[in-house]
Amino acid sequence: VQLQAFGGGSVQAGGSLRLSCAASGGNFNTYTMGWFRWDSGKEREFVATISRSGEDTYYAESVKGRFTISRDNAKNMVYLQMNSLKPEDTAVYYCGAAIKCSGWLVDYKHWGQGTLVTVSS
Repeated sequence: VQLQAFGGGSVQAGGSLRLSCAASGGNFNTYTMGWFRWDSGKEREFVATISRSGEDTYYAESVKGRFTISRDNAKNMVYLQMNSLKPEDTAVYYCGAAIKCSGWLVDYKHWGQGTLVTVSS
C-alpha cells in the first residue's frame, strides 16, 4: 500500500491542524494505521494508532486529550486532528500501515512521506 500524508503547516500555539493520509494500491481496511513524528535530533516518536474498524484508538501520553485519530475506510483515508498545539509538537509527521495496532516503529511496514508541522510560541 502506498501512503501520502498532507495537511501540515505553520500554526501558533493553541491552534489546530488536521493531517490527512491517503492510501492507495492495497486493501486499506486490512491495515491498522498510525501516526509517528520526528524532530531532528530525536528518535521517531509514536503519536497515535487506530484499528482496522476504527473502533479502537491509542495515543501517546504527550498528545492524549489533544489529538484525535480517525479513519474513513470508504475513502481510504486516515486523519489526525490536532488541537491545542504546543511548540513541542513541531515535527515531521508520518503515517504508517501495520497489521496490528502498535506504538512500535518496527511493526509498521509501509510509510508515507512526512508532512511538516511547525508550532510557534
